[in-house]
Amino acid sequence: MRQTLSAMLLAGSMFATPAVAAPMKPNAVDTFVGNVAATPADAAAINAMCDRFVNEIARRQAALEGEKGRATIPTTLQAYDDLTDLLFSSLGEMTLYREVMADAPRRDAAAACEVKINAANTKISLSRPIYERLKAVDVSKADSATKLLHSRIIGSFERSGIGLPDAERAKAQELSDKISQAGTAFDQAIAAGRKTVTADPAELEGLPADYIAAHKPDASGKVTLSTDYPDLFPVMSYAKSSALRQRIYEAFLTRAWPENDANLRTMIDLRDQLAKLVGRKDFASLVLEDKMVNTPDKVVALLDDMASAARPAADRDYARKLAVYRLDHPGATSFNVWDNSYLTNLVQKQDFSYDRQEARKYFAYNNVRDGILRLTQDLFGVKITPWQTAKWDPMVETYEISEASGPEAGKLLGRFYFDSHPRPGKYDHANMIPLRVGVAGRTIPVGALVMNLPAGDHSTGLMEHGDVQTFLHEFGHMLHHIFGGQTVKWAGVSSISTEWDFAEAPSQMLEEWVYDYDTLSRFAVDAQGKTIPRDLVEKMNKARYFNLGMADLRQLGYSNISLRLHQGPAPADLGARTRELAAVYDLLPLPPSTQSQASFGHLNGYSAIYYTYEWSKVIADDMFTQFARNGMRDTATALRYRTLVLGPGGSKPAAELVADFLGRPISIDAYKAEVAKDK
Repeated sequence: MRQTLSAMLLAGSMFATPAVAAPMKPNAVDTFVGNVAATPADAAAINAMCDRFVNEIARRQAALEGEKGRATIPTTLQAYDDLTDLLFSSLGEMTLYREVMADAPRRDAAAACEVKINAANTKISLSRPIYERLKAVDVSKADSATKLLHSRIIGSFERSGIGLPDAERAKAQELSDKISQAGTAFDQAIAAGRKTVTADPAELEGLPADYIAAHKPDASGKVTLSTDYPDLFPVMSYAKSSALRQRIYEAFLTRAWPENDANLRTMIDLRDQLAKLVGRKDFASLVLEDKMVNTPDKVVALLDDMASAARPAADRDYARKLAVYRLDHPGATSFNVWDNSYLTNLVQKQDFSYDRQEARKYFAYNNVRDGILRLTQDLFGVKITPWQTAKWDPMVETYEISEASGPEAGKLLGRFYFDSHPRPGKYDHANMIPLRVGVAGRTIPVGALVMNLPAGDHSTGLMEHGDVQTFLHEFGHMLHHIFGGQTVKWAGVSSISTEWDFAEAPSQMLEEWVYDYDTLSRFAVDAQGKTIPRDLVEKMNKARYFNLGMADLRQLGYSNISLRLHQGPAPADLGARTRELAAVYDLLPLPPSTQSQASFGHLNGYSAIYYTYEWSKVIADDMFTQFARNGMRDTATALRYRTLVLGPGGSKPAAELVADFLGRPISIDAYKAEVAKDK
């Protein structure tokens, strides 16, 4: 999951959690925002919607700045939280439009509005009158969630530069606005950076039959392949032609280059200036202050600790792949990075008797989708049904989720969209966009999954097992968003508003279920309706740990890029520095022909904290020990998890949420035990 929106929703925003205005009546925010428009007719409609949002934000800001009398929880703090809610909703909606609208004018209008809303947020975070009002609120007798909300708000204001003189606060506003503009341009360039390569039909040898059937030669006799995931990943895993793998790999890792280097340089340089303006050593130090791992030195220690655990396994992974590579390249001492996925597949077949193409026959999109929804119902005691609402594309799927039993049976918990399949101009990764934050008694959570998966049944929609894992991961964010939006009365600590570096943990833990036979057997069937064989899933589980060491070192390399690029101004050669930073951990250096920094989208939304994925993996592995002990379909454990970890949203520190579930503090031991299984 990635986004500037996340920077606000996850209480880890370096700026003040968005602000608010005068006292609100119940449901006033929800009434103003209304339902997601879903199908704005044109760019003008988005512009009009944007003006409405921005004007209302400004009105409420002015009302709060002009508030008289004693500052209290039900007046000042509630008004601030209501404005937070409005900002969340309006920015979420515009993010959705930028990612999914069919034409560039609507996507561009939404992107321009994101910049305006982020600028409004920054303006609020630098408002001395609002800060003084909020600081004057007495929360000494309030409940713990209210105290936590208040402390996070005050801390965010102070990190934003609220204590600076007027001229310097104006400079902070200017820098923040320019960072937002550069970030939006960075994202847009990635979405527009889709590339294609051509291939001779013979170069498709090794690819699945349905893939070849879907990629017919054109009049020139050539086949066109795109850098979209459904085209890219099968080529990297199965194409026998190393030359084809190299072409599509290099195309993929030069998307949005060179144009995006200018946007990235602007982001890094201005973030560095902003950090120094507010008295911090660098931007990494600033953005980490309110995280679980809260200093650059602690991040480096974490990366090194994980690397020490993963390196022996990674060395074994590399040796196995090299042995297979030498069968066709006698005497070779290394292999190319674009051979990696292909060799991984061959080793899994040779050493573990696991054939990914054989497994792929059982994962048709329609069945996978239904299986994930059924798993959710079984584990968490909910009911998921179709939701009749407007859609921005005919292939979008819509659902609502409610309690299935008990005293609240039938209670609506939330609604969500699946936009699962690639289209030109659409966001090309996978994420969850929170569209409406759940506030107890006031607002129902709404969200959208934006993904890029094959569509349909066994003839067109066969998915890699890794795609199934991605789907469940992203849906884990949705469940966190919905379950965390039921009992919390403050938008600012509802839903996924935990410390940012906890955000991936629930989703990463949920990935374990795609290796569970009891789960897979309920939806994984081939075109003839035959259930996936148990022995195939057993082979899958034996093979799953192979390449874990190398894969984790690659993630640690990305984490190092993210951190180090934000410890000073941008380097002279962004590509060379990115490759250098990745190589600190990654066993497969990025070749000079690649420019991965230009399409590394997390450098916008996550900035210096991509390490979140690895820290969250530590937490996820630790939380999963409860299910490993009690059973993966043990509903009592699932209910405890829903109640203790997901349900509180961000109303408790994440370390406490995990400790409540585990009965002890977080430990890295489960991660070390897992990576040691990579033999």
